[in-house]
Amino acid sequence: MKIHTHQEMFELGQKIGAQLCAGDLILLNGPLGAGKTVLVQGMGAALGILDVTSPTFVISRIHPAKLPLIHVDAYRLLEGGNAALYLDDLDLDTARIDAVTVIEWGGEESARLSDERLEIDIDRSEEVREVTIRPIGGRWEGFEV
Repeated sequence: MKIHTHQEMFELGQKIGAQLCAGDLILLNGPLGAGKTVLVQGMGAALGILDVTSPTFVISRIHPAKLPLIHVDAYRLLEGGNAALYLDDLDLDTARIDAVTVIEWGGEESARLSDERLEIDIDRSEEVREVTIRPIGGRWEGFEV
């Protein structure tokens, strides 16, 4: 789908966020400035969380709510060369049971966390972003925005 504005990206996040459940894993990929954090801000808004900011420097941030949001930015982990080991150190398997987990820069290291996940790629090679959403596993069967 094509996304033309910051507001459209936020609204897409709200539509996705309205369908999230405890234990869900969402992996976001796209270059710097693609709109990954804006998308997560929309998801957060749908969950009643209004203070979502990029966790680039803290790696992971937990936003408390009725359905908590764990927001991870794996960019710096990838720079370290052993992202899988660093992700294990975050102990996401334990934390994600009762929360929604969104991982920016969530590549194959993150995909191993669950066979059921939503993978979202944002291409910003043009002025208009192209967003591709891939539902993986039975949990996401029939998922639409």
